[in-house]
Amino acid sequence: MEFAFAAPLGLMIGSFLNVVTYRVPRGESIVFPGSRCPGCGQPIRAFDNVPVLSWLVLRGRCRGCRTRISARYPLVEVLTGAVFVAVVLARGLRPELALELPFAAMLIAVAGIDLEHRIVPNRILLPMAVWGVGATAVIRPSALPEALAAGAGAFAFLLLAAVIHPRGMGMGDVKLAGVIGLYLGVAIVPALFLAFLSGSVVGIALLARHGAAGRKKGVPFAPFLALGGIAGLIAGQALIHLYTHTFL
Repeated sequence: MEFAFAAPLGLMIGSFLNVVTYRVPRGESIVFPGSRCPGCGQPIRAFDNVPVLSWLVLRGRCRGCRTRISARYPLVEVLTGAVFVAVVLARGLRPELALELPFAAMLIAVAGIDLEHRIVPNRILLPMAVWGVGATAVIRPSALPEALAAGAGAFAFLLLAAVIHPRGMGMGDVKLAGVIGLYLGVAIVPALFLAFLSGSVVGIALLARHGAAGRKKGVPFAPFLALGGIAGLIAGQALIHLYTHTFL
């Protein structure tokens, strides 16, 4: 039942995230106009806009002008579907999904935008912060103090990192960490650990491959924060439980 709910929903949300990642950095509306071919500008008909399936049937090309459509679109849809399934299987069908699934979707969108444009848009972070606080207050009010403390703590921690190493961290990353904390609560700790660990691994790999020149290759940090955030959402509490029972 969980898979039947999460997979189709994730694929549909993934299709919407493709719109978000394309239009938000360009300052365009995510509502109007409808989806159009990037080549000929013709509106994409509903039967050509089915997640993954339409791209496969059309062999990655526009039905009208045959312009190639990037494989990124079905990959984002599949990724979002897989993440939604993982979240629902790990957390169960419960009211908190109204917080958790939009949070996961936001992380995927922000990671994609930062990879391509090297920005973390306030147009996404601000409404997600408001939703995180408001929905937490309604769905699980007892967790609101922890969420606020975690958000403030993550923001302060990343701000300190940005001050110490401004070339490796931007204010968009700082604000994103704060929003992640609002949703994860104490699970922000393993999320940030994984983000910095994965970022360090990639940095070391760049140095190993390019030598001193690798220091000049900027690597956006939001995708690592997104990876940590999704891991924290799915397994953060379990990791904290494992750590406390093993080492404390």
